[in-house]
Amino acid sequence: MTERKAMITTRQPLPVTRQCQLLAVPRSSAYARSQPVSAPALTFMRVLDEVYLKWPFYGSRRLGAVLQQRGHGVNRKRVQRLMRQMGLRAIYPKPRTSHPEHGHKIYPYRLRGLTITRPNQAWASDICYIPMAKGFMYLTVIMDWYSRRVLAWRVSNTLETEACVEALEEALRRYRAPEIFNTDQGAQYTSEAFTAVLKSHGVTISMDGKGRWVDNVFVERLWRSIKYEDVYLRAYETSAALRVGLTQYFQFYNTERGHQALNRQTPDAVYFADPREKQAA
Repeated sequence: MTERKAMITTRQPLPVTRQCQLLAVPRSSAYARSQPVSAPALTFMRVLDEVYLKWPFYGSRRLGAVLQQRGHGVNRKRVQRLMRQMGLRAIYPKPRTSHPEHGHKIYPYRLRGLTITRPNQAWASDICYIPMAKGFMYLTVIMDWYSRRVLAWRVSNTLETEACVEALEEALRRYRAPEIFNTDQGAQYTSEAFTAVLKSHGVTISMDGKGRWVDNVFVERLWRSIKYEDVYLRAYETSAALRVGLTQYFQFYNTERGHQALNRQTPDAVYFADPREKQAA
């Protein structure tokens, strides 16, 4: 079993799920285990996450200054290291934001000047850091741009591509494929494993411009809602509890939570107003 697990790698197009099937290895055992983080470090990461949500355009230097003013003894290098670990990045224009893997193809941004007028015209995806009482996880969502509806999601203890692919495949199974799919230029989204799924469904691939956080602004706003309306209030103890809690939250978000930008309608009401989506459901 150990020898077979060692053969599994994310450095090839074949998804980890399929590699596990071929090698008869349990999928859960194939993922890297995150290293334990001390309680003081987790507390600091929680504070850093809250400050970042309030001022997402702050870089490591300004975030460090704010934390020092609040009595946290920290230098810039530590802030930079934790931001990398948490997947945080300042959203002001700069030379590079999300980093594609070397050799991965970058696709042009396809939504500039385009008016989104119907469900499934464009989907978007992103990954965010989720603090917990005794650790942290990463959340990936697939969102319909027009209705703001969360179509699929996954939580993982690593920033690997697999969770992104699983969420995408679920969304494509349950709903009509979008015309355009937009992401940032992160290695998870530029990977062949991810883009191959989109190509197989005839979806046009779109990626944010460098430093253009506004290109995926609706998903960025979702993170703030999730954390302030659920995650920060509950301080989930385990990944199982987090999954149960997020299941309940996304049910509320899609079916009960009205959006000002949608004339106080829910994402479900807007998404399923299209007769084609009612038939698909």
